[in-house]
Amino acid sequence: MHDGHPEGRRRALGCLFEVVETLVLTVVIFIGIQVFVAQPYKVEQVSMENTLLPQQYVLVDKLTPRWTPYERGDIVVFDPPETWSSESHVPFIKRVIGVPGDRIELRDGDVFVNDVKLEEPYVFDDDGVPHPTEPSPGNPSEWQVPDGDLFVMGDHRRDSADSRSFGPIALGHVIGRAWLRYWPIDSVGILRKPSYADQ
Repeated sequence: MHDGHPEGRRRALGCLFEVVETLVLTVVIFIGIQVFVAQPYKVEQVSMENTLLPQQYVLVDKLTPRWTPYERGDIVVFDPPETWSSESHVPFIKRVIGVPGDRIELRDGDVFVNDVKLEEPYVFDDDGVPHPTEPSPGNPSEWQVPDGDLFVMGDHRRDSADSRSFGPIALGHVIGRAWLRYWPIDSVGILRKPSYADQ
């Protein structure tokens, strides 16, 4: 008498193998996407208020910067200089103000790029009055951005550790370009790059 158990076991093992194979493939694809294409990032600092608020999540594009250089106005996520990284190694998120070759100067609360005043509608304000952009105490007010570097600042100028303190950052430290705010659901939106008419 044949009870069919061995065949049933084979079917169950085959089914289990397919489930495991699918799970492994899913994990590999997920990791591949995070490493090479896009990665979620949780905003933990106040330095990008009100463009980005703490506890919001953004999607960081790691793919297109391989062939499209970072531009002024892009919001980037990067590993801070070693002297600024805490034990938690939380990446920073800031806005690109200067690209290689730019001369950045802070004058009377305004930012000048190559002697042209930068119009910055995104800067944090009090009752419609934007905070002035002042140099960090004891640090310079003028920089030349070297090849392979970016000059970055937070939109909340009074509450941001940025290139005013630690200078331009190396492109090799940049993780990617933040392009989509996706959580909480009521804050969903594309992070559009401003157009700087005179630049």
